[in-house]
Amino acid sequence: MNNFTVEAIDLTRLYGGREAVSNVSFTLSKGQVLGFLGPNGAGKSTTMKMLTGNLAPSNGSVKICGIDMMENPKEAKALIGYLPEMRPLYKELTVDEYLTIAARLHRVSASHIKKAVEIAKERCGLGHMSQRLIENLSNGYQQRVGIAQAIIHNPMVVILDEPTVGLDPIQIRDIRALIREVGSERSVIISTHILPEVEMVCDHVQIIDKGKLVFNGAIDVLKKQRIGNKLMIAMRNPPSAEEMLKVAGILEAESLEGNLMRVRFAEDTSPAEAIVQAAVVNHWGLYQIAPDQTSLEDVFVQLTYQEPAVSEPIAA
Repeated sequence: MNNFTVEAIDLTRLYGGREAVSNVSFTLSKGQVLGFLGPNGAGKSTTMKMLTGNLAPSNGSVKICGIDMMENPKEAKALIGYLPEMRPLYKELTVDEYLTIAARLHRVSASHIKKAVEIAKERCGLGHMSQRLIENLSNGYQQRVGIAQAIIHNPMVVILDEPTVGLDPIQIRDIRALIREVGSERSVIISTHILPEVEMVCDHVQIIDKGKLVFNGAIDVLKKQRIGNKLMIAMRNPPSAEEMLKVAGILEAESLEGNLMRVRFAEDTSPAEAIVQAAVVNHWGLYQIAPDQTSLEDVFVQLTYQEPAVSEPIAA
């Protein structure tokens, strides 16, 4: 018996014969925070709807803690807490009133509703907001109320869609801290377009493009792709690119402004020491050498970008 809280197996969804999602498979365990990324139209929202049981897959299956979503939807959905991008708040209610209703909807037993509301408020920093009308709360606190309703029934899986959109920097920091805390005890899936958020909050990343997963792995693996096999070198008397290519292991050299040079080296080599030795012998005045990191955005573009097809010329 496995310990997976989420199992997506060959998820496929057809729209008019077109595959919006094609054979997406992944697993998630307790204590993991998954960042689910994808450009607009990639199939991200469709996948999220299938995971939450709001959309039936054309093929494949979803299991929540071993319970099949199609065969036992009520039991599976009871284990999920969901915060959509458009927060499902009744703003004319107080925080306590709304969370009490949310607890009832999530079938928390009558004898435990009051305690469940208090625990959710404490977890989300809402204790002093109990009698405040939701419409009078700041955007950040309204988001906290949304997260509170998603965890009020103590679900095993929490799914948050764009949880920090529209928040100010302080609110974003607080919500990220809350997500990390929730993720320490549950499985969390975050759908987001904010790439630095993935690096700060998630330990697992999944990138979907044109309906297919193009990356599925640990955040550390994605970070390694940022480092790659390039070095940025600063020298007071930089050599020409041709001269730098004479150093063992260097495949490409590019001269940049400010006495900088970017070099690419072979995968199985480590030319830093040879560069230092050459700099000393040739009096290049080396004063900096460091990995040339690719931004997380660049990695995302490299994984999802595809050259547009070139149309064949029309015969005259």
